[in-house]
Amino acid sequence: MITVVGVRFKKAGKIYYFDPDDSDISSGDFAIVETARGIEFGEVVVGPKEVVEEDIIAPLKKVIRVASEEDKEKNIMNKVKEKQAFDICLKKIEEHELSMKLVDVEYTFDNNKVIFYFTADGRVDFRELVKDLASIFKTRIELRQIGVRDEAKMVGGLGPCGRPMCCSSFLGEFEPVSIKMAKEQSLSLNPTKISGICGRLMCCLKYEQDTYECIRKHLPRIGCIVRTCDGEGEVVANNTVKESVKVKMTIGDEEETRVYPMTDVTIISGTTEGEVVDDEIELEHDEDVSSEEINNILKDS
Repeated sequence: MITVVGVRFKKAGKIYYFDPDDSDISSGDFAIVETARGIEFGEVVVGPKEVVEEDIIAPLKKVIRVASEEDKEKNIMNKVKEKQAFDICLKKIEEHELSMKLVDVEYTFDNNKVIFYFTADGRVDFRELVKDLASIFKTRIELRQIGVRDEAKMVGGLGPCGRPMCCSSFLGEFEPVSIKMAKEQSLSLNPTKISGICGRLMCCLKYEQDTYECIRKHLPRIGCIVRTCDGEGEVVANNTVKESVKVKMTIGDEEETRVYPMTDVTIISGTTEGEVVDDEIELEHDEDVSSEEINNILKDS
């Protein structure tokens, strides 16, 4: 077993593990650590804990020190410099007439590197821009192209639900989402209605997916013949959330539909719902939405 601490460098960012190296450190402290990018300032979000060696990517770097008041002040100053660098870079992008959108700027704690994050539709020749920036900041310059989901995470905002976006408030990493998840959850298959601010399928489609998959393995497909306590009938609808089945049957001389718990229904003919297949997915979309926009929305990440 190895003792580690988890450090996060951005709000809702990925957690990286470091060797506390006998430091008196706990969750909520700030620490100075060495990373592949250089010396960084981060918040300890996971206090000292023991993990098995197989769960750690070796070699495990050590915490240099618990951040002092001076370190905290320097980190605040770096944030001020980042805003200034952002404005300077915007002007230089305009001067070079580059088709790119600047999203964020980051200084490493030791100021050995400035990282500029941007989005663009394709590849951008920014060699002259880098030269200009290097002559201004007198340090190493890195321009990093990011995707639209990363841009949304950095910028933040309110999602379609009216709450702060998950990616910018608590999601450490993006998980793959697909249109099949919307189909299995009986949501609208209009891509514009199930996409987030980033223009991709909403991350929250993933949250309850495991539960839906488990329930669908036991729900009979619509059209199945099933046996209930009142006799046999045909399945006409399912409610995955309530785990119930609506069955049409003949009671006496009349045809009725009744709702039964999933556990009280036995399949006589047919199969369970199981996984959605591609042939069952039929997209809905507004006429003013182009096929290119739809393809972008449906891209898995």
